[in-house]
Amino acid sequence: MTTQAHFLAREDFQTLIDVLTEAGYRCLGPRVRDGAIVMEAFTQAAQLPVGVHDRQSPGSYRLEQSDSSRYFAWANGPQALKPLLFSPREILWRAERDAAGRLNFVEVHADAQKTAVFGVRSCDLAGMRVQDKILIHDEYQDDLYRARREVLFTVAVNCSHPSETCFCASTGDGPTADEGYDLLLSELEEGFLIGAGSVTGEAVLERLPVDRASDRQHFVAAQQAIHAAQVQTRKLPAKVEQVLLDNLEHGRWQEVAGRCLSCGNCTMVCPTCFCHQEVEQPQLDGQATEHLREWDSCFTDGHSYIHGMVIREDTEKRYRQWLTHKLATWVQQFGNSGCVGCGRCIAWCPVGIDLTEEANVIAGNVDD
Repeated sequence: MTTQAHFLAREDFQTLIDVLTEAGYRCLGPRVRDGAIVMEAFTQAAQLPVGVHDRQSPGSYRLEQSDSSRYFAWANGPQALKPLLFSPREILWRAERDAAGRLNFVEVHADAQKTAVFGVRSCDLAGMRVQDKILIHDEYQDDLYRARREVLFTVAVNCSHPSETCFCASTGDGPTADEGYDLLLSELEEGFLIGAGSVTGEAVLERLPVDRASDRQHFVAAQQAIHAAQVQTRKLPAKVEQVLLDNLEHGRWQEVAGRCLSCGNCTMVCPTCFCHQEVEQPQLDGQATEHLREWDSCFTDGHSYIHGMVIREDTEKRYRQWLTHKLATWVQQFGNSGCVGCGRCIAWCPVGIDLTEEANVIAGNVDD
């Protein structure tokens, strides 16, 4: 982990925004919209959510106001880094007819604007590492994802206020960040401990009006991190991969299917899910068509449709596929879990299904 030897006063936080803006970055940060924390464009520190906390529980997400001066006193919102890198809907290629009626295929390039994201959490960085491995570090690379990834600047913030649904301490993905960021902040009431995690981050840090962090500030930040880990009560069972694969006929699968709506919310807010479908969007005049990629979910009928039949025709099979892939067969495929402990799938499930509870019931740790 990069040493956060410097201190940036709260009144100087605007300087960080200005330095990145001058370097050509579009700054995105936490904004309150429709009752949730979302990542949107901003240019002034005053636009950040001062004193806002989130209260999350299964099937519930609420924001509360306090008299704190902090900008990042919340756990997470429905968005992670995924929508910025792996676009929910984008054109892969276009075909157009020329004057002679011949089809010409037109290459499409990513709209890769330099973007600096403020408030990135350790679970978000872990999710990005998972997608990096799949989309740019594997044998087959996604050029659109890579183009956006190469111009992304991350201003990470160590989590000081985890929600009830968080379990990143259980998965080893938080609540403090140890890699994958350009700048790392630990927020205190009076300002921020700050350190760089990349050459690009170091160049930005050198332009900031920072002082040397005091021993007291280091102590307070360390205590925040310890507390953020200790208050997390949810956790996955030991050897969860084998537990799930050994219990594919467990009665809990049918029970959870009776509650699950197959809505796909869990896969939409998950920072690692990458299932998608490709569709054609022809123009009505027949002169052009666009081939698009858009997010899909393993909870839909079409996801498992093969040669005239749906392989997973009911919710029980779909939920089992999602949970066993996320926590078990993902490890077999990619060498790591597909879950980073952010808890979004718990809070944003309309009926409050908790994957940690389901996994522990199947493991025999909780009464069915």
